[in-house]
Amino acid sequence: MNAGDRDEQIRSLLPIVKRLARRLKRLVPSFDLDDLVGDGSIGLIRAVDSFDPYRGPQLDDYARRLVVGAMLNGIRRMDPVSERARRIVRDGENQRYAIAATAGSVPTSNEMEQRCPGYHRAVAAAYRGQPLSLDAPLPLGESLVNDWSDDPARIVERQSESAQLAELVSGLPRRQREVVLLHYFHGNSLRSVGRRLAISPQRASQLHLSAIAKLKRECRASPY
Repeated sequence: MNAGDRDEQIRSLLPIVKRLARRLKRLVPSFDLDDLVGDGSIGLIRAVDSFDPYRGPQLDDYARRLVVGAMLNGIRRMDPVSERARRIVRDGENQRYAIAATAGSVPTSNEMEQRCPGYHRAVAAAYRGQPLSLDAPLPLGESLVNDWSDDPARIVERQSESAQLAELVSGLPRRQREVVLLHYFHGNSLRSVGRRLAISPQRASQLHLSAIAKLKRECRASPY
């Protein structure tokens, strides 16, 4: 193939690179579109230079595979989270959903750590490595505090404590969880909670005490 034909093939396939880059941009909003196009263009050049028409696939199909591969390699290079941590999180979440579908309840983070050693650390690394954009909405559950004089380390500590507490509460038995949510998160008295759940105030108080005791035990045993 002469240089003119090679350049013409590359130019004709550039729209594929841009189309694939826009698709990946939707999946990875934090990544720059021009960087995706640049990495994809390198993959396209490799595809044109290494293409063998006698091996079976058409050039555009062959080029798509190499273009996407080059873009993904570029994303991995920019990822502050190791591939091992990503794999642990991915495998752990797959197991978590499978268990939830079978057992009817989602395993807690502590249970997943027992099943997948290193799960806590991998999740924390993935969370810390999640990039933020000044132009994009904050992640779900995140908010900016109004007091800008507050200590950033203390803000992060409070957010971590809130996330841990929410996870511990979600691991309570259903009745205990309902009592805790209605009493502490919705401001209902235990008498009112009893009426809402059609149980006696004494039973609501028993469930409340059992839930608090269980939360204290879980907090002491938590690796956080």
